[in-house]
Amino acid sequence: MPDRRQPDSPTDDNPFAAPPEGRPDQPWQPRDGGGGGNGESPKDSDGQRGPARWDPTDPIQRRARYALLAGMWGFFFGIFGIPSVGLLLGALALYWGISALRGKPVPATADGAPAATAGGLDALGPAARPQRTAAVSGLVTASLAILLAMSSYALQLAYKDFYVCRDDALTKSAELQCNTLLPNNLVGDVLKVRP
Repeated sequence: MPDRRQPDSPTDDNPFAAPPEGRPDQPWQPRDGGGGGNGESPKDSDGQRGPARWDPTDPIQRRARYALLAGMWGFFFGIFGIPSVGLLLGALALYWGISALRGKPVPATADGAPAATAGGLDALGPAARPQRTAAVSGLVTASLAILLAMSSYALQLAYKDFYVCRDDALTKSAELQCNTLLPNNLVGDVLKVRP
């Protein structure tokens, strides 16, 4: 196996190597994050360093995430028969999703300097795609959660006599007699008390 020689060129990127002869020690400095050995860091099309990430201090991005989470949980609560919580979470997700998509500009600072960016999801440019997707998904799941909650309340209102009869029944046979208050269709078959 041939003898491997260490490169003597100034492009050597070993942070633990001794400085070249005749050159004084330099204080430690963090690296730029992987540019192809020439000291340049990767930049995106806007000239900013690296890809844009989720900023938890930005209220617009937070609302997009909140919309997605609240919409999903509202939908699950609607499916599992807790329409009041599903309606609340669906309404919150609807509000957060709409406010994230609208994205008002960031106001000027207290010293009168103009804001650096326009704010909101539009200020992120191409990096706003995941946040916009989260906001739109939150709107869709919020709509489904509200639809499930409203349909549950509509059924309870339309068949109020059945629900009152079923809740007031003291025995199983009395509860089975409440089935006569339901119509002979798919809704009646789903809601009726099973023996």
